Parts: sequence; C-alpha cells; structure tokens
Amino acid sequence: MPDPTHQPLPHITVIELAQKLAESAASLQLVDVREPWEVETAHLDGFVNLPLSNYADWSSDIQTRLNAETETLVLCHHGIRSAQMCQWLIMQGFSNVKNISGGIAEYSRQVDSSVPQY
Repeated sequence: MPDPTHQPLPHITVIELAQKLAESAASLQLVDVREPWEVETAHLDGFVNLPLSNYADWSSDIQTRLNAETETLVLCHHGIRSAQMCQWLIMQGFSNVKNISGGIAEYSRQVDSSVPQY
C-alpha cells in the first residue's frame, strides 16, 4: 500500500499556468518564493513575493496572508523551492496547492521569451 505522506506533489505546467492566468487569474493565489533580486530580474504579474529566506518574517501569519481554500500556485526559479513551499503549505492545511513545474525559467522557455533568463 502506498505511503500517503509520499504522494506526488500536485503540480501545474507552465503552459497550464499561462492558460489559468489568461482565464481566471483573479480567482487564484499566486506566490513567488524567490529572492527579491530574482523577482526584480524576472517576474510575472500578480504574484506575491514570500521569499523562503525570509520564512521567519511571514510564516507565523500565513493563514491571514493567504486563504487555505483558494487555489494556490507557487513559483520559483526552477521548481525546487516552490515544491518546498507547497509541501509546507499543505502541512499548514492548505487544500489546493500546486507547484509550477520548471519555474520561471521554464515559463520563459515555453510561454514568454520576453521574461528574462538568469
């Protein structure tokens, strides 16, 4: 029997992200866990920046910053830090969290080449 604690993390491709942003961005919570300098270098509109390195600054009030029921899409550079954030949010009771596979780098490659690579 599979161990439920080792279930695959829900994810979304950058193509699916682009479709969701075009169709229903207002109904989504968009979280970017990269460093502020990374966001200045390359960003997508509508994402709130909660850098993992500043976890102590925002983690204690995550339930007031974000709605645990709203679909939450998490972005980073390549998808590693965002996966960590997704796992943490799920442990905090968030029920509809998805990691953006490949991060902003993949978004730049597959969706919008005007988003800078770094």
